[in-house]
Amino acid sequence: MGIDDYEEVLKYYEIHETIGTGGFAKVKCGRHRLTGEQVAIKIMDKLALGDDMHRVKLEIDAMKNLSHQHICQLYHVMETSQKIFMVLEYCPGGELFDYIISKDRLSEEEARVFFRQIVSAIAYIHSQGYAHRDLKPENLLIDEEHNLKLIDFGLCAKPKGGLDCPLQTCCGSPAYAAPEVIQGKAYIGSEADIWSMGVLLYALLCG
Repeated sequence: MGIDDYEEVLKYYEIHETIGTGGFAKVKCGRHRLTGEQVAIKIMDKLALGDDMHRVKLEIDAMKNLSHQHICQLYHVMETSQKIFMVLEYCPGGELFDYIISKDRLSEEEARVFFRQIVSAIAYIHSQGYAHRDLKPENLLIDEEHNLKLIDFGLCAKPKGGLDCPLQTCCGSPAYAAPEVIQGKAYIGSEADIWSMGVLLYALLCG
C-alpha cells in the first residue's frame, strides 16, 4: 500500500487484516491507537470509483446525518489525493445473509427480534427524509451483542420535495426490489423500502 495515502489514517488507527472486499472498496479491521477500540476501515480508490464517486459522497453525507442504535455508526472520514477512508463501527458477527445461511432459517422468536430492529432503523431513516433503496441481508451486520446494524447508504435518496416525491432511478437488488422499481416506473422510495422489508422477513423465516 502507498505509505503517503495511508499516512494520515495511520496516525490514529492501526490497520490489520482485510475482512471484506467489493467492486471498488476493501474493508480492513483496525484499532484506534488511543482508545484501543476495534473499528472497520472502508478503503476506496478514487480512480476505481469513477462515476460512482457521487454515491460515496451521498453515503458519507447520509451516515453523518443519521444516528440510530441499528445503523452502523460512522466515526471518521479521511481523504487523500487517491483514497477515501471511512472508519466505521466494527460488527464481528458478519452479514445477516451468512447468518441465515448457517442456520438455514431462523426461529419465529429470533426473526421477530431482528425484524423489529430493521423496522426501527427504517422508520427512523424515513423520519429523517431518506429512503435506503438497497435493503437486503448483505447490508445488515450483526454486532457483538447480536443486534443488527444497517449499512451501505450508497443508493439512498433524500428527495428535495420530501419522501412523497416520486423517484425514477432503478436501483437495488432485483430479488428485494419492489415491482415498480424493476419495471422502471416512478416509485415512492419509502414504499419501495417497505416492500424490501417484506422480502427480508420472508428470508428470515424461510431461508
